[in-house]
Amino acid sequence: MSITSLAAVPSVHRAAPVFRGRIGRDARSGHYAVPHRYRLHLSTACPDGLRLAVGHGLLGLDAGCPVTFLPAVPDCPGGGHSALRPLYEASAHHFTGPALAPVLSDDWSGRIVSTHAPDILRDLDRFPREGRVSLYPCGLESVIEAVERMCAEGIEEAAQRAGQAGAGPAERAAALDVLLDTLGRLESRLTGEEYLADDRLTAADVELWVALVRLDTVHRHHLDASAVHRIAGHRALWAYARRLAAHPAFGRHLDLDGISRRHHGCCQGLEAAGAAVQILDWASLAADAEHASRR
Repeated sequence: MSITSLAAVPSVHRAAPVFRGRIGRDARSGHYAVPHRYRLHLSTACPDGLRLAVGHGLLGLDAGCPVTFLPAVPDCPGGGHSALRPLYEASAHHFTGPALAPVLSDDWSGRIVSTHAPDILRDLDRFPREGRVSLYPCGLESVIEAVERMCAEGIEEAAQRAGQAGAGPAERAAALDVLLDTLGRLESRLTGEEYLADDRLTAADVELWVALVRLDTVHRHHLDASAVHRIAGHRALWAYARRLAAHPAFGRHLDLDGISRRHHGCCQGLEAAGAAVQILDWASLAADAEHASRR
């Protein structure tokens, strides 16, 4: 399976997190993968939190690494959560910054292991568990990393620029072209395929699905109707998003009201005609996934 078209995307430089500990495979690492020691703190209204919630569900870690779900809208200045402040204060002397989510904490020490979502998801994949599910299968690392870059730059950042109120028409048009090109490449990848890599669910699918959720529930509101219709024209891509939403690990974590409240609480952009052109009925998909999870 060729990965040339995916791997050509340049790398993303993410902002450095406050805490970036890693979980190793044995006791010599300090933090090692043992059940009932760690806890996730996240909000599924946040894209990083949604990725972690989906990945955690796919890995079946409910018992081994419990999750504390946080409110959709942070309750402290700077986007922080008051519930996380004790962890931050225990982990950094005289910490004065915002207590941001997501967080992977160590219940044994009462301190933070990491706030860096990509590392956290990779480390969760190391936890001992039943079954053979792996989000980062050996040999597929380059495909997964390429999809991560495409979603960050070609979907998330491009969609933001395409709907940016202060940008000129030429800049918005160029960003829309990048977005549509990225969606077209992913559409080609998925045509006739169930998943992005090696006919199995991986972290690449988690990444793309969350990006598509954001595109339809957040970024669409700042695009014109013509742009949204062009985005919706990638039928294989949206059929894939609909299919994954039916999976309990994906759809049951959709907090549409929370996503909306978080978006309107921090967004400074202007609403455009595309807000009225919903691509998928996410509410129905989430309800179906919740029903399936209770069977």
